[in-house]
Amino acid sequence: MNRTFPPLNALRAFEAAGRLGSFKEAAAELHVTHGAVSQQVRVLEEWLGAPLFERHNRRVVLTPAAKTYLAEVGPLFEQLSQATARYGLSEAVFRPLTVNAPATFVLRWLVPRLEHFRTEHPDVEVRVETSNEPVEALKDSYDIVIRGGPDTFYGYSMRPFLSEERLPVCSPALLQRLPLRTPEDLERHTLLHTSSLPRVWPDWLAKAGMPLLRPAAVLTFDHFYLTLQAAVDGMGIAMGPTALVSDDLAAGRLVAPFDWPRLPSRSYCTYVADAKSADDLILLFCSWLEREGDAFAGAGR
Repeated sequence: MNRTFPPLNALRAFEAAGRLGSFKEAAAELHVTHGAVSQQVRVLEEWLGAPLFERHNRRVVLTPAAKTYLAEVGPLFEQLSQATARYGLSEAVFRPLTVNAPATFVLRWLVPRLEHFRTEHPDVEVRVETSNEPVEALKDSYDIVIRGGPDTFYGYSMRPFLSEERLPVCSPALLQRLPLRTPEDLERHTLLHTSSLPRVWPDWLAKAGMPLLRPAAVLTFDHFYLTLQAAVDGMGIAMGPTALVSDDLAAGRLVAPFDWPRLPSRSYCTYVADAKSADDLILLFCSWLEREGDAFAGAGR
């Protein structure tokens, strides 16, 4: 007998979206992104040659034919789950842990420490995407979003895990060419800025008692990781967050000519949708982040 089966991943996405009435909620249940659910539904629509949902701005509504189809397909997934359970097989389905975080944080703090997590939990696949979009503006559903804080977002729980301060940093070679004995010596140097952080240097100079200091030059980058790389390359002096430059300071790629004053900075926090707040895998990763943050604080960096 020749059997006709639709793409099963696409069918699963359709069943979840149709049952929940939302691509976003289906993505959360299936532990994939909103875009992945939308793509799988399109695959099934193309395979069937007919639309399954009517799109109304942010809402989706099943077509009359799709309602009938869902009524027949839905129970099959429940029967499959029950049959699997009766045979003593695990109902757990492998899924990756999806994390969204700012690029500079990922490059300079998370990536160097991810091997610790992989060693402790080799069976967990972590997928990291970078962006600076606000939590509520993210189009896809992630297990964990890392941003500055603490902030409050409706529908999300927040946990701080890493604190830091900001202070001037530069390459040792630059310091040899143009020594920095006092903050006033900064007027002989190039100050490195990031366009999204225009107040960092003015605020530090004001705290150092030199609000009117004019440096020899100013160089501005659109991404903070470029600013820090320029400091490593000896192009000037950057305001370095202690958490993100700690490894560079320890390795001697950067030095901090002044330990005071230190500019307060926002903490790094995890933001998790309330619907996922009890997820064991998410809690595992958040707890690991907090242990790494405590270790950083305990090292006095």
